[in-house]
Amino acid sequence: MIRIVAVGRLKDRRLADLAGEYRRRIRPLAALEVVELKDQTPERESRRFLDRLGPAGNEVIIALDERGASIDSQGLARLLGRHGSLAFLIGGADGLADPVRERANRQLRLSRLTLTHEWARVLLLEQIYRGLSILRGMPYHRG
Repeated sequence: MIRIVAVGRLKDRRLADLAGEYRRRIRPLAALEVVELKDQTPERESRRFLDRLGPAGNEVIIALDERGASIDSQGLARLLGRHGSLAFLIGGADGLADPVRERANRQLRLSRLTLTHEWARVLLLEQIYRGLSILRGMPYHRG
């Protein structure tokens, strides 16, 4: 199971459509759940994230953070193939609060550039699809 827990909704219809396209592509390859949390104060968002994660050890938690380690598509594919259950966390405008980052098993960054939470979600979905296609030897990834 792959979960994406993200602050905010995809308000831009074009980005929502693109995210929906990648969700449709992922569906036959892996179970995927996207959980949207209401955009609130960092403290409230932190509590909501921690409530959604449940007990430690059930899944590998990956906080997406600009200070996280870089990873390439092949590395993400290995990560997807190595773990049965993953949760990717995307913060709001203020990023992820310290307690959420500390609860994560890993911190990764999608880019050295700062991305809105909407773009981060679309990029993450595309990269999950790319990683799953790499694992299955599909022709999508030509890297």
